[in-house]
Formats: sequence, C-alpha cells, structure tokens
Amino acid sequence: MLETLNFWVAIGFGLGLSPIAPGTFGSLLGIPLAWWLLGRPLGQQGAILAVLIALAIPVCHFASLQFAGADHGSIVADEYVAFPLAVIGIKAARHPLVMAMAFVVYRFFDALKPPPIHFTEYVQGGFGIVLDDVIAALVSWVVIVLVLKLWQHRTSQHA
Repeated sequence: MLETLNFWVAIGFGLGLSPIAPGTFGSLLGIPLAWWLLGRPLGQQGAILAVLIALAIPVCHFASLQFAGADHGSIVADEYVAFPLAVIGIKAARHPLVMAMAFVVYRFFDALKPPPIHFTEYVQGGFGIVLDDVIAALVSWVVIVLVLKLWQHRTSQHA
C-alpha cells in the first residue's frame, strides 16, 4: 500500500503519465503549492519547502526503482515540489502573469538543463532526481527577480 501511495505521489497523481510533456503537466501541481506558500511568511515558506524537498528525495528514489533506477519522465514529484523555489519570497508572483512567467522560465531551465544544471544528471538516486529541479528553480528565481527589477525600473522611469 505504501509503495502504491509513493508511486502516485511520485507521478503527480497521474499527471506524470501524460504521453506528451509529462514534466510540464506534473509541474502544474507546483502552481497551487507556490500560490499557497506565498501567502505565508518567508521563514515558513523556506521551512515548508525544505521539508517537501527532503521528502521528495526518497519518494523519487523509490519510484525510480520501479523504472530500473532511472529518472523516468513519469516521475514528477521533483518538478512540482521544486517549482515553488522559483517564486519563494517574491510577493509579485501572486499576480497570475508573474506566476505564469515563473512557470515558463522554470520549465525552460528544467527541460533544457543548461550549465550548471546539466551537471546534476550524473548524481544518482533520488537526490540526483530532485537536485536538477532545485537548481533549475533557483536559476529561475534569479531570472524572475532580475526581470521584475528591470520592469520596475522601466515603469518608474515612465511615471
């Protein structure tokens, strides 16, 4: 029973079974999670995310064993748990357009895995499965903050 529950959590309650873009569909679960977290104080956001990421490591690891130890595309818990890191502490992300931008930026970095993200592909097990998504989310956070600062600067010049 626990193995079945773990599997369903790992595959995003079925979203990871999508025949096209399972990572993107699975990441959608991260949007309401991020929205909910942004309503909490920053310390709580960080603490909750730390716990969820720590829990995602064994969830993804044990699910990968059902796929011969591989980071199978159907395993999406790493995506939906890491996505909120892309918006942590960014109050503007509660605006739907900013959240959508964050989602697109995160999926870009997670799917393409440019350096340094692609180096994490060599890390084995659940830790490796989750690590690339965490780094993609952190890189996304930097991009989002820079875009918002540029936008704020631009709009303040035109005011």
